Amino acid sequence: MSHDHEGHADHDHTGHDHPHEGALGPQADASVRAARPSDAPAIGQVQAQVFIDTYADRLPPEVSAAFDPNAFAKGWREALSAPPADGIHRLFVALAGAQVVGLAAFGPSQDPDTGQATGEITLLAVHPLGRRQGHGSRLLNACVDQLRELGAEEVSAWLPADADDTRAFLMGAGLGPDGAFRDRVVSPDGATLREVRVRASLAPSDLEA
Repeated sequence: MSHDHEGHADHDHTGHDHPHEGALGPQADASVRAARPSDAPAIGQVQAQVFIDTYADRLPPEVSAAFDPNAFAKGWREALSAPPADGIHRLFVALAGAQVVGLAAFGPSQDPDTGQATGEITLLAVHPLGRRQGHGSRLLNACVDQLRELGAEEVSAWLPADADDTRAFLMGAGLGPDGAFRDRVVSPDGATLREVRVRASLAPSDLEA
């Protein structure tokens, strides 16, 4: 899932937090915190890699070619330096030690049929080399906790209709398809991407993130 509903990736839901030596280095001391403007370059790198990994086979080549880390970093630096005054939009980063390996963003749902008390997770992404270590679950937990504190009653997210791993992860956390779908225009020539919506109540007994 992305800032505009495009960045769904395959997320971990094992909660496996043991140290692991890999391309991203030792995976001890996993954590989640609010993003800072200084995180922007790392966030841009993670988002670009996740988008390429997720959409190379789903979007026209000219669209996926625009997934540029520097462009993403610039946008996030601006957003984090001057966040919306409503205090509802938030961005979290998942860390392995001090290294950003994932990110999640949420804001109020823009769907007219969900009501004003629904928060929408607009991005949930973990770097391909940082998966299967619990980062996706920790990011989702952080979003859910903050949405509850802000008074949201439901949470929703859009994802590509054929993103089976992402759907399985979210359904395992308690979100399920609510029947809504849309064909999102993703290129100037009118190419579309079918997306489906998942949603859940934020009552503690209903959502086990």
